[in-house]
Amino acid sequence: MSWSALPSAADPTPSSDPVTLNEAADRASAAASWVEENWATWLSVSLRMVLILVIALVLRRVIRRALTKLIDRMNRGAQTVEGSALGGLLVNAERRRQRSEAIGSVLRSVTSFLILGTAALMMLGALNINLAPLLASAGVAGVALGFGARNLVTDFLSGVFMIIEDQYGVGDTIDAGVASGEVIEVGLRVTKLRGDHGEIWYVRNGEVKRIGNLSQGWATADVDVVVRPTEDLERVRTVITEVAENLAKDDPWNERLWGPVQVLGLDSVTLEAATVRVSAKTMPGQAKGIERELRWRVKRALDEAGIQLVGAGPAVAPAVETDSSAGVSAPSALASPTSPQSLATAPIPPGPTLAK
Repeated sequence: MSWSALPSAADPTPSSDPVTLNEAADRASAAASWVEENWATWLSVSLRMVLILVIALVLRRVIRRALTKLIDRMNRGAQTVEGSALGGLLVNAERRRQRSEAIGSVLRSVTSFLILGTAALMMLGALNINLAPLLASAGVAGVALGFGARNLVTDFLSGVFMIIEDQYGVGDTIDAGVASGEVIEVGLRVTKLRGDHGEIWYVRNGEVKRIGNLSQGWATADVDVVVRPTEDLERVRTVITEVAENLAKDDPWNERLWGPVQVLGLDSVTLEAATVRVSAKTMPGQAKGIERELRWRVKRALDEAGIQLVGAGPAVAPAVETDSSAGVSAPSALASPTSPQSLATAPIPPGPTLAK
C-alpha cells in the first residue's frame, strides 16, 4: 500500500496566493484519484483486522465456555462422591470446587492472554508495522519485570503446582513450617490458615518449603497409660482391651476408627512408673478426639478396677521414725528466778533520795 502524501490540495495550510477555480478543481481531482487508488488496500487491511479480531474473540469465548463446563462437571462429580460411602476417603466438595475454580481461573487467564496477544501482533503486522523492535522491547521489559517481581512469580508458580498436585485443600490441617493450622482458603499467591487459637495466618506459597498434611490418608491415635510398676500388667492389659472393644462398638467412634485399638505393650519401665502404649488407626483429623475419649474411659475403668495411675493422687511421704524428745528444748537458766543469770538480768532498784 502506498502511503504517499496527498497533493497540495489536501494541505490545510493556507496559502498567501489566491487559488483559482481551475487549481482547486485540479487538486480535488488529484485527491479523489489518490483515494481511488488506495481504497482497495484500506478495505483489505480493515477487513483483515476485523476478521482477526472476530476470530480471536470467538475462539476465546469458545475455549472459556468449554473450560467452564469442564469445571462444572468436575464439581458435580465431587458433590456426587461427597454423598456416597467413599466421601470420607476422598476430598470434600468444597475442596474440589475451590481447586477446580483456581485451575480454571489460571487456564482462562492464560488462554485470554495467548489469544488476544497473538491477535494484537497479527493486527500490527497487517498494518506493515515492524514488530522486531516491539518484541525486543517487550523482551527487555519482561526480563526487568521478572527480576523485580521474582518473589511474586515464585509465589504464583508455587501456588499453581500446589493446586495441580493437590498437596492440600480447604479443610485440611497442615504444617507448613512457617505456620500450621486448618486451611480456609487456597489462592495462587497466598494460603490462609486458621491456627489452633483462632488466629489467621497468611502464608505466601513461595515461602513454603515443606508441607505436612495431617488430613490425608489416615491418622494414628496414641495413648500412654502410666501405672505403678508393682501393678499386675496382665490385669492392666485386660482392662484396657475391654475398654477398646467397647469403644469400637459405640457410636460415633466405630465410624472414626479404621482399625482395632491395639495394646502395643510396655513402652518404658522405671523404678517409679511403667508406661503401656495404646494405639489405633483413625480417620484423618479424628486422632485427638479419639485419644481424649480413650483416656477418659481408660482412667474410669482403671479406677473401678482399683489400679492407680502414677500421679493420679497426692503423693504420700513415707513414715519416718523420729525421736519424741527431739522437739523438747533444753532447760534454760533464766527459767529459775533465783539463778545467778536471772539475778544478773534483774533491774537495779533506785537508791534513797537525799534531801538538803
